[in-house]
Amino acid sequence: MSLEGKRVGFVLTGSFCTFEKAFKAAERLRELGAEVFPVMSFNAAAVNSRFGSAAENIAAIERITGRSVIATIEGAEPIGPKKLFDIIVVAPCTANTAAKLALGITDTPATMAVKSHIRNQRPVVIAISTNDALAACAKNIGALQNYKNYYFVPYRQDNFAAKPNSIVADFERIPETTELALQGRQLQPMLLQGG
Repeated sequence: MSLEGKRVGFVLTGSFCTFEKAFKAAERLRELGAEVFPVMSFNAAAVNSRFGSAAENIAAIERITGRSVIATIEGAEPIGPKKLFDIIVVAPCTANTAAKLALGITDTPATMAVKSHIRNQRPVVIAISTNDALAACAKNIGALQNYKNYYFVPYRQDNFAAKPNSIVADFERIPETTELALQGRQLQPMLLQGG
């Protein structure tokens, strides 16, 4: 697998429990030769959680990518007009962000990055992570899976006994999902067993 020279917009939204996995995925993309450009939603860039402070998370992704985080709507807007990225990876993608993307709502740097990018009919990879995936968010995930140029990192229920509506993408599969999405193909199977 090689992503040599590919420009990857790497968008983090507020599923803080998966940030460590997202950071490892960004590192792997770099190892495979991609140029990685970090984007963070307002919450991802501002909320301190038990999984780390906002400052620590920003520092981590900037260290991995060697680039400053895009954390404003106006900073994300030129992505499309300037054709800055070959592909965008939203990892993690929360239910909130998935709903906004499904409904065309652009009110964060994350959603602006995707909207601006996808206008050029370029691929977007979604690494879903939400406790609500098999409940209220299911319709939004289903809509995105049917939209052109959206590709999903394979996902599974992460704790069906304690959180029966929760699913999380397999972040280790972000590189291969990205490579296939650049070819216009969805990695299969999309729905994984176990959890």
